[in-house]
Amino acid sequence: MTNNNTPVVLVTGANRGIGLALCKQYKDMGYQVIATCRSRSEALEALENDGSGIEVIEGVDVSKVTGIQALQEQLNERHIDILINNAGILRSQTLNSLDFEEIIEQFQVNTLGPLRIVDALRNNLCSGGKIAMITSRMGSIEDNTSGGQYGYRMSKSALNAASKSLALDLQPRGIALAILHPGYVQTEMVNFGGEIAADVAAERLVQRIAELNLENSGTFWHSNGDVLPW
Repeated sequence: MTNNNTPVVLVTGANRGIGLALCKQYKDMGYQVIATCRSRSEALEALENDGSGIEVIEGVDVSKVTGIQALQEQLNERHIDILINNAGILRSQTLNSLDFEEIIEQFQVNTLGPLRIVDALRNNLCSGGKIAMITSRMGSIEDNTSGGQYGYRMSKSALNAASKSLALDLQPRGIALAILHPGYVQTEMVNFGGEIAADVAAERLVQRIAELNLENSGTFWHSNGDVLPW
């Protein structure tokens, strides 16, 4: 464990992809990283074993109340400086292949999961704390020019709406919130067909979080700094 002056970041969905890359970035910056996941990957375990700075908490399924309660109990009153809600899933949907159970599953993970996490851990954040909601520009209604992906688009639009309300409700406590699209990232979620590497996306996201403050809280950004339409 590190001393009390070391800033603490908690990342959900930390076992691979963007979440894992964010853990690496913040570890290299000297943060104490709390990496949460359903089960640790070999890559996350290797990062955990590579010196101090990473603490892995398994069994955190953001779609399950029991997993979030277990996380809340384990953290107790520990201080968190940055909370990054990164865990998410994508289930492809077209009008001709609608699966309503998959749509509900995406709402449970992509929308309700981050809201549950913030509700459970908001008292671990003090004035000056920051929350990053990793969303997608596919949640933008104005930006939708190709249709399809019903469950994913709907769940991310709902996440954006919830995140805007959270930004307003948490502002009096001095907590700022960013709504962040990482870009089209080369991860397992998209069969590694993205445009940028996870490390690049993580570096950009870290920069956006660093620039976050109470004045720009609640903004919907691309990781490259562009403000996205709702």
